[in-house]
Amino acid sequence: MAVSVNRPDERLSRFVWSAGLLLASLVAIALVVGISVGIGDMPIPLSTTFATITNKLGWTSIELNRIHETIVWDYRLSRALVAALCGAGLALAGAIMQSMLRNPLAEPYVLGISAGASTGAVLVVILGLGAGAVSLSSGAFAGAFAAFLFVALLSNGARGGADRTILAGVAASQLFNAATSYIVTTAGNAQQARDVMFWLLGSFGGVRWPEFFLVSVVVGLGLVACLFYARVLDAFAFGDEAAASLGVNVGRTRIILFALTAVMTATIVSMVGTIGFVGLVVPHAARFVVGPRHARLLPACAIVGAIFMVLADIASRTLIPRQSLPIGVVTALVGVPFFSIILYRMQRAS
Repeated sequence: MAVSVNRPDERLSRFVWSAGLLLASLVAIALVVGISVGIGDMPIPLSTTFATITNKLGWTSIELNRIHETIVWDYRLSRALVAALCGAGLALAGAIMQSMLRNPLAEPYVLGISAGASTGAVLVVILGLGAGAVSLSSGAFAGAFAAFLFVALLSNGARGGADRTILAGVAASQLFNAATSYIVTTAGNAQQARDVMFWLLGSFGGVRWPEFFLVSVVVGLGLVACLFYARVLDAFAFGDEAAASLGVNVGRTRIILFALTAVMTATIVSMVGTIGFVGLVVPHAARFVVGPRHARLLPACAIVGAIFMVLADIASRTLIPRQSLPIGVVTALVGVPFFSIILYRMQRAS
């Protein structure tokens, strides 16, 4: 009897705790975004950033320096928000891949999507595919999906197991990377090669509000869909056979979740290039904090990924004075040591 009386109190306390944690996380994201907006050649106070946002939304009419207002709204705020969404999307995709493939070293690019995107990008930049009618982002997105379809066919679609999918992704990455290298070395000049390499390592320099609206829709819908499959992902942790015994349509679920991962990753890569280690590092960090259950893990991945990416973007703009590093370089500096720790722990566990 006492247990049944305490259950509502326990549920209420869990709800209050979850709501408080979510609110604190959103405040943390807003704070790091505000800090990111204020950092640059022209420092801008956090109060000015806040006033600019409220002015543009029509909530206030505070008099501000016109230059500061333009810098905040037209350049820095959209960049910081896109960085947050890209971090959230890559972290979500990484969590899905690690669960579906039952591999702690899986990441969003295991399906060869980044390699396909790089091939699509160099086809547009160097070979001029589309005669100017196709943008770099469109070419990269088409290349990413071409790689995903190649992996789907090679891994036998819904019937392919985790090992076969990984091997198909490795084959696709090698194929598209070889095609990219061939095009760059045979048809590109030195400046084009530098431009392609900088884009491949990731950069938020060219993103504006149109990119924000697109990635917010893709990542937002992706998060909702992931949460809908949270219990299914828990079942996959015990293997395909265990998931099937629980009533999960393994083949259909595998295709849906892989396609969902491909859409999010392809959209992000086509906008900002390949940013490594986020989808590998963040799910492990979030899993350490909230545990393995995906109902908690997926929102935690989105939050931690958003904060991590914004902080990485800040580092990329401040580590070297008057020069911006590719964002992939910064994430690799954090990701490689963490990757080494994962490998060491796996070796100790075996």
